[in-house]
Amino acid sequence: MRPAVVAGHVCIDLVPELSAAPDLTPGTLNSVGRMQVRAGGCVANTGRGLAELGAPVRLFADAGDDELGRMLNQLLTERGADTGGVRLLVGAATSYSIVLEPAGADRCFLHHVGANAAFDGRDVDLTGADLLHLGYPELLPAIAAADGQALRKLLQRARDQGVTTSLDLATTDPATPPGARAAWRRVLDEIWPLVDVATPSADDLAGVYGRLPGQGADDLAVAGHRLIELGAAVVVVTAGEAGMCLVSAGRNRLAGGGRALRPMAGQWADQQVWAPATTVEVVTTLGAGDAAAAGLLYGVLAGLGPIEGLLVGTTAAALRVGGCETLPPYRKEQGPWDFSTRST
Repeated sequence: MRPAVVAGHVCIDLVPELSAAPDLTPGTLNSVGRMQVRAGGCVANTGRGLAELGAPVRLFADAGDDELGRMLNQLLTERGADTGGVRLLVGAATSYSIVLEPAGADRCFLHHVGANAAFDGRDVDLTGADLLHLGYPELLPAIAAADGQALRKLLQRARDQGVTTSLDLATTDPATPPGARAAWRRVLDEIWPLVDVATPSADDLAGVYGRLPGQGADDLAVAGHRLIELGAAVVVVTAGEAGMCLVSAGRNRLAGGGRALRPMAGQWADQQVWAPATTVEVVTTLGAGDAAAAGLLYGVLAGLGPIEGLLVGTTAAALRVGGCETLPPYRKEQGPWDFSTRST
């Protein structure tokens, strides 16, 4: 199994149990249920997903040396990933999100960037790694500053070392000024040639390139091909219950995609594959997109074909949505995933 590094945004998720959307009128009191405390963000969700599936993973991120930071480090360690690259910065506050997810409604977040503001990628050690997955650069002010200079440097350094690069985006704040949104779009347009695998959601892309006409297979494919035309090698666009679509560039582009992707260039080239979401009873949508990315990246690291890799991604997402706390290890030699082994 090829080893990976997952780097970027990390936080603590504070998730109160809600039976209905809270009334935020000043002076009101809302009764809520128990509070769940989870490690969140791309580093936690995608990193632990890869570790649970069976990939060797090292994590790199910044947190504070406060109580939340120590709790975060413990939660990450319990999931089996190497947290040696997670720094607890002296005097910094750990990033956290208050996740409001009423029953039967989509979630929203109250987010504090915290120590993520210091992460610029310079201390990410790629020694021995075959794949680098970087998550949520929009929520990492230092890596996105100066027209994404630090982001380019990290991706270029990985490419120079023969490491396959992977990038996941975050959904941007709707209140982001149009000028800032356009500037970020220019940054992304310039760095896609440095990205071998992209795993954005349709909502992530909407914040940068405008909302898709729909979330059907053709709509997701059009969005994916757009990033291929801008230079990416493999693009997987996720759309929640609408499913996932994988598109890829030609063999020559994939052959230049680092150690993890190069051996599969012929098998993964010139693809357009759509997979519907697995139907499950929705317990939470928190972390589902990151689980999908983890499943797809596991497929790359394990040498699976594009269809099987996409299946691992859709299934991992479905397990998270259904309330599965720990993904079952994937065994290539066993063929289709045995869902009877899932833990809840």
